[in-house]
Amino acid sequence: MKRAYELTVVLRLENDDILRENIQQVKDWVEVGDLGTVTKIDTNHFGRRKLAYEIEGQREAYYVVFHADIDGTANEELERELGLAPFVLRHLLIRADE
Repeated sequence: MKRAYELTVVLRLENDDILRENIQQVKDWVEVGDLGTVTKIDTNHFGRRKLAYEIEGQREAYYVVFHADIDGTANEELERELGLAPFVLRHLLIRADE
């Protein structure tokens, strides 16, 4: 059963083309195997921000918020992919309020 989730991803700063590719890659991971559907991608709310502390040598990062309907069985695989991706500094997947 799909539920509404909010996925916040902190991406390593790259040029615009690579950043777009990285956002598309995260979207593809959410939608893999028809277990999830991205309903909205919010890049304007946070965007480029200075980090409170250095992460992997980065002082700034790009924040992206994905709103998606995801099957609960896909969460573990999604978390694994995000944790292994070299361009993802941090991520947080939470169930959206109903």
